[in-house]
Amino acid sequence: MFVLLALPLGLAIGAISGFFGVGGGFLLTPILLLLGYEPSMAITISLLYSMSTSISGAVKHYQQKHILWKPVIVLSISGMLSTQVAKPLVFYLESIGYDDIVISLLYVGLLSYFALSMLTEKKNNHKSSQMYSISLVRTILIGLTGGFISSVLGVGGGFVMVPLLIRVLQLPPRLAVGTSLASIFIIVSTGFLSYIGSVSIPFTLACVLVIGAIIGSRIGAGITEFVSNHVIQKLLGTLYLFTLVSVILELFHLPIAGLSILAVYITPLIIFFSYQYRTKKKRLFSSE
Repeated sequence: MFVLLALPLGLAIGAISGFFGVGGGFLLTPILLLLGYEPSMAITISLLYSMSTSISGAVKHYQQKHILWKPVIVLSISGMLSTQVAKPLVFYLESIGYDDIVISLLYVGLLSYFALSMLTEKKNNHKSSQMYSISLVRTILIGLTGGFISSVLGVGGGFVMVPLLIRVLQLPPRLAVGTSLASIFIIVSTGFLSYIGSVSIPFTLACVLVIGAIIGSRIGAGITEFVSNHVIQKLLGTLYLFTLVSVILELFHLPIAGLSILAVYITPLIIFFSYQYRTKKKRLFSSE
């Protein structure tokens, strides 16, 4: 039954991924957990999904010149190194039966912090396009954090890196999104390869999700061109907030309520994306 819903789900999360630069796994992993998949399987599927959304979205952002390549290299290398530390931790937690609670609590802590940081960030507090002075040490720390979280939670790393690039490096959201997506593909590929040798996944489900990811992420990435940095940031904070509530409900064994909360936010967000996409098409048509 879930396979039938996998394509629209893949499209929707893919569009969100391309728009926010978060890889998509941070939404897909809790959904798979809510549906009863084992954490290691949910993580592996989500890492494969994030590989698809990140490369598809990154190509679109590259065309829009939203990628800073020096930080991409630093984030990718440091992220790949930390993914190798995380995998043994996940399998250890699974072996002692604490994987569900630890992963859920880690989600709660991160989502709480990032929702608060995105929603309270002041408007126009970012450097102009000609004023970047990227700190190497801070960029390495962001990459290490993103890679570790990516492999532990099955997310793309952008879930962590986008808000940190905005808050710590003061990048405008559009550049943070594009730079994050370009880094995610390399980081997530390393994490996925480290899992797939030990975990089997449902092939049909994974393929359908990937098809939706590739299409949806390009649509979402294209929409960022027509939405202000401030709006992107606030929508991202709100997304984290709704995901936080859904994970908390899962901790209280209310999976249906958790999925419903995500649907309450994702549905109007997809409607907003559809409106922006149609507007974009009309502008392109009228300019020809």
